[in-house]
Amino acid sequence: MKILQTPIRFYPFIGGVENYVYYLSQELVKKGHQIRVLCANEPQSIPEELVEGIGVKRINYIGKIANTNITPGLPCAISKENFDIIHTHIPTPWSADWSYMASKFKDKPLVVTYHNDIIGNGAAHHIAKLYNNTALKLLLNHAAKIIITQPDYLQSSPYLKKYEDKIEVIPNGVDVNKFKPMSSTKEANSLFFLSLLDEFHQYKGLDYLLKALEIVKGEVNDVKLVVGGKGKLLDYYKKMANNLGLENNVEFHGFIPHEKIVEYYNKCSVFVLPSISSKQEGFGIVALEALSCETPVISTDIVGVSDDLKEVKAGIIIPPRDVEKLAQSIIELLTNPELSEKMGVNGRKLVKEKYTWLKIAEKAENLYEKVL
Repeated sequence: MKILQTPIRFYPFIGGVENYVYYLSQELVKKGHQIRVLCANEPQSIPEELVEGIGVKRINYIGKIANTNITPGLPCAISKENFDIIHTHIPTPWSADWSYMASKFKDKPLVVTYHNDIIGNGAAHHIAKLYNNTALKLLLNHAAKIIITQPDYLQSSPYLKKYEDKIEVIPNGVDVNKFKPMSSTKEANSLFFLSLLDEFHQYKGLDYLLKALEIVKGEVNDVKLVVGGKGKLLDYYKKMANNLGLENNVEFHGFIPHEKIVEYYNKCSVFVLPSISSKQEGFGIVALEALSCETPVISTDIVGVSDDLKEVKAGIIIPPRDVEKLAQSIIELLTNPELSEKMGVNGRKLVKEKYTWLKIAEKAENLYEKVL
């Protein structure tokens, strides 16, 4: 099959959707399919190249609206592509809408992975609402299939219920050969949090983690939180940590190169993902990556892997925004290394059984074949 992927950005940009397309496409290439990716040229890279067998064309952009790159050259670029099926992604309307139009014009099936709702604050909220009530409906009406990464999203999203007959649940995956346990010893009483630090990713819950850390510090004096990621709110979080008296307990490491992430997952005692918004948290790939490295995870019940994580005892799941429970969960794992180690082993086993990208690619391949 000739499959055209249209994420808004692609590797070497690191993010949830970008990783999803990168790893899924690699596995589909191994299975003999021809994959092309059209995306914005961010960060600045070679305009056209092969990446792990994936044909990538990067298009210049003139700016961003609500974290979405505006690429005027995208309509022309899509029109020149030869594909059997086009696979696009929400919540980035620009690339998704042009993919819809190309699908309709070329009479080729459209598959949409609906990672999470499009929402915004202030004026952006009204723009998002207008889009969701107009263009999004056209897109989802036209889609041959809509992929969601966790079944709960069908109930939590107000925009998906009427499309239940065309929805397929295919979870995210993880590269178990890359994300694996290392021989290095874990640092005692260490936590790791990873996200972009901007207003679009406040739903990852770092504010609540810092408040919980203030409580943890009273029980575990030498606790250390490493925060990976950069963005416009970096100074805000640094100031918040200082105001909470955590200047000696929090380290902001900025952008972490892709090849270094595995080391961070392996060094920490616990990975924490305290997401607070079911409308924005599509799945939580970083939780899978940590589990694959035999690191226990503390997260909330809106994260896609939460039910499985709780069932196999690979970490602790708490309600969103519950600072007290978050603090107590951290204390429980940091003060009980045997339990923490056992949970890490359970997590790796879970990922290998259910969440390898090979398994995910097989499900996507079957969906494409149904559509065609």
